[in-house]
Amino acid sequence: MIEYSRQPHYLVAVDCIVFGFDGEHLKILLVKRGLEPEINKWSLMGGFVGADESPDDAANRVLKKMTGLEGVYLEQMQIYGEPARDPIERTLSVGYFALIDIHKYEAQLNDDYEAEWFLINDRPKLIFDHNQMVADARKKLRYKAALHPILFEMLPKKFTIPQLHILFEEVNDTKIDTRNFSRKITSTGLLIKLAEKDRTGSKKGAFYFKLDKKKYSANSQAFLNLMPNLKV
Repeated sequence: MIEYSRQPHYLVAVDCIVFGFDGEHLKILLVKRGLEPEINKWSLMGGFVGADESPDDAANRVLKKMTGLEGVYLEQMQIYGEPARDPIERTLSVGYFALIDIHKYEAQLNDDYEAEWFLINDRPKLIFDHNQMVADARKKLRYKAALHPILFEMLPKKFTIPQLHILFEEVNDTKIDTRNFSRKITSTGLLIKLAEKDRTGSKKGAFYFKLDKKKYSANSQAFLNLMPNLKV
C-alpha cells in the first residue's frame, strides 16, 4: 500500500468522436465547451471517469448527457496521455468513436450543450489534442471499414447501393469506381435485395438493399481487403 501511495495520481477522462452520415456527407458532432480553460470553444464530447464507473460506462454517460444519444455504436480507440495535453492538471483521456445515421437520431439530439454537426473536412479548430483524436479516429474508421461492415451503422435499415457508395467515398476521402464498387459490394453476400425502389433521384430508381445480419454474424470477414481493391 505504501508503494501505491508514492505513485503520482492522474485524472482520467473520456472523449467521444461521433461520426454521422446524412445520406450525402460524412459529418462530426461537436459541442461548445462549458468550462475553463477554452470555454465556449468547439470540443469533442468529454468528461471525467467517475470513481465507480468504467471508461465504457463513462463514455456512454457523457454521450447521453451532452447529446441525448444512447444505444449507438461506440468503440474504444486509444489513450491520450501527453503530460501537457490539459493545461490545468495531468489528465489521461480514453478516446472513443461512435457511428450513427444522422436522420435516425435527429429527434433524440438535445440542445443543452449546443451540439452541432459539421462536415468532416470543414470542421472548426478544436481544443487541446482533439484535432489529433479526430484524425486518429478517421484512420481507425477507414481500417475497420475495410475489415468489417461497421459502416452499416450509419445507414437506415434499407438503403441503396449509391448511398453506400457515397458513404465509402466519404469515409475514405477518395473517389471509387461505381461499377467496380457495386460488383465488389454485392459479391460479399451480405446484402439482401428488396423489391422496393428509391425513385427520388430518377424515374428508373435504385433498388433498396438491407444487411443480412445472419450472414454478417457468420462471416464478418467478408469485407476483408475490400477497400484497397476499390480505389481508382
